[in-house]
Amino acid sequence: MGWEALKDWGPSAQKIEPLTGGVANDVWSLRLNGEVVVGRLGRRSDADLDWETRLLVFLRGKGMTVPVPIPTTDGRLFSKGIVVMSYLEGRPPKTPEDWSRVAAELRKLHALTRDWPQRPGWRSSADLLTESVGTKVDLNQMPTEGVARCRAAWKRLAGRPMCVLHGDPNDRNILITPDAVGLIDWDESHVDVPEFDLVLPDNAANLPAQAYDIAQQASAAWEAAVCWDDDYSKRRLAEVRAITPSNP
Repeated sequence: MGWEALKDWGPSAQKIEPLTGGVANDVWSLRLNGEVVVGRLGRRSDADLDWETRLLVFLRGKGMTVPVPIPTTDGRLFSKGIVVMSYLEGRPPKTPEDWSRVAAELRKLHALTRDWPQRPGWRSSADLLTESVGTKVDLNQMPTEGVARCRAAWKRLAGRPMCVLHGDPNDRNILITPDAVGLIDWDESHVDVPEFDLVLPDNAANLPAQAYDIAQQASAAWEAAVCWDDDYSKRRLAEVRAITPSNP
């Protein structure tokens, strides 16, 4: 699977240069019909890409600033692992005010996607209290004690309402303009409790102290499980507190 399918967007579609920041995908700036757009090539299944592209179309229709999938010449939103999207302008968030705007935009996402179906093949933190495998997570590969700590952290969020998460709202995936907050790179988006998206710098989402601590612990556990077992994942697991009688 390669960039050969770019021809499905017509003869004007041409790669310009690679874009940095992505890990799981090959991302390039493209020229299409005289405009600069973004192309992403990955290994996601058609069902997975259908979920993501339809989500982006829905969110843009609701007024959110997200990349818009550009259809192929025959109307498909992706082809052979390639998604072509509109290019968004902006800068990373820097100030507390910027991050407060990010929190508001994430809450808008969460409110719009209550009861959204799960991304194909993914598991939520609630699912992983009893299941062991889902997409990038394989708890069978982690130390037993580490799995127990992760599940204890996730259990504190069990029973909360579910919605779509962006999944990776760091400063590389956020574009600030005077009028909008753009969210890019939806590769980690899936359905779970909103708190995972709201562990923002300086608690920009204004979660109560206990809620912020619970969200931080659950988020560290999630990133440990998703990335296991590189150095980063081991550092994140070390942040998840050990289970004690007062911390079941």
